[in-house]
Amino acid sequence: MKKIIFNLATLLLTSIVFHSKAQTQKNDNCDFFDTVVNNHNQIFPSSGIPSAIEMILKQCKAVDFNFYNLQNEWKNKTDGSFSDFDKKKLYGVTFSQKFKLPRDANFPIDSLFQTIESELKSGKKVIIALQVDTGWPIFVVYKKTKDGEFVSYSKLGSHTLILRNTKEIVKKSNGTEIMTYSTRL
Repeated sequence: MKKIIFNLATLLLTSIVFHSKAQTQKNDNCDFFDTVVNNHNQIFPSSGIPSAIEMILKQCKAVDFNFYNLQNEWKNKTDGSFSDFDKKKLYGVTFSQKFKLPRDANFPIDSLFQTIESELKSGKKVIIALQVDTGWPIFVVYKKTKDGEFVSYSKLGSHTLILRNTKEIVKKSNGTEIMTYSTRL
């Protein structure tokens, strides 16, 4: 019994040490997650598109962290799409819808992935619709992993959703739409 208690105490102490080390290590990509995603909420069940737009606006420092105007206007609109924000300039940030194409065997998935990679390399994020069991929630592609996969974040209320298999989901869906943005005047 003493050995079991000792092993549990050792395991607990080890996990606390590793956890605290992980929290203090600098991660160049943590800014978006730590400052934007963790402090953002999707306030209506169907406000995924404006929620993602708000996260980008917050990342660009175009609005403050208490900004929820787009979601408050949208509310639970169920007939909205990326086209509602296509070519719209909001607070100095212009959004563009891309890859609005039929989702079939002819969808240019490689071109979509290259576009996402290019945006990530330039320091931007990409808004993406991903087909999951519950429909087509909206995510923000955050980074590319060492193995070439994309990591994407979304919000469900205050709960953060993380997908580490974005490419796999897009391939199964035969494509998807994305939104990019520009901060040029």
